[in-house]
Amino acid sequence: MSTDARPYALMAEVESPSAALRAAEAIREAGYKRWDVHTPYPIHGLDGAMGLRNSRVGWFTFVGGTTGFTLGMLMIWWMGKIDYAIPVGGKPLFSPIFSFPVAYELTILLGAFGTLFGMALLNRLPRHYHPLLKHPRFRQVTHDKIFVVIECADPKFSETETRQLLERVGGRNVETVED
Repeated sequence: MSTDARPYALMAEVESPSAALRAAEAIREAGYKRWDVHTPYPIHGLDGAMGLRNSRVGWFTFVGGTTGFTLGMLMIWWMGKIDYAIPVGGKPLFSPIFSFPVAYELTILLGAFGTLFGMALLNRLPRHYHPLLKHPRFRQVTHDKIFVVIECADPKFSETETRQLLERVGGRNVETVED
């Protein structure tokens, strides 16, 4: 343990997915706000146990898709009505039916960009450093271990009470992770 390192979080290992669900419910009910459960695979029901709401990434997708559809229609309208106004056989200079493929493609493209950039923004990516990644035991999370981490920045965090909570909910090897 170095002398200038600040504590980042308390990390505990839980032995099974059902133990992780019970631990998540207990931590949520205790009122902690800055905590997470790290697993090597998805655990059904963990979002509900953690009290997570639906992701806001869908709003970025919606705004991107709507922008793409509008831009596609405006682009074809501009080209047909103003930029290259060539009347052919008395047909209208703009038809939304024939503009639909372009608008559809731009809807998909900008919706995908909205999803990608929204996810990166909400996850604060790219992040080149995280204190958990240098902890030697945390490397096991990609194999078969499940970890519950409560950050020291949580308003309810107390070294002794949080440690006792993690041990009470079945956490083993409760350790302090340094920043």
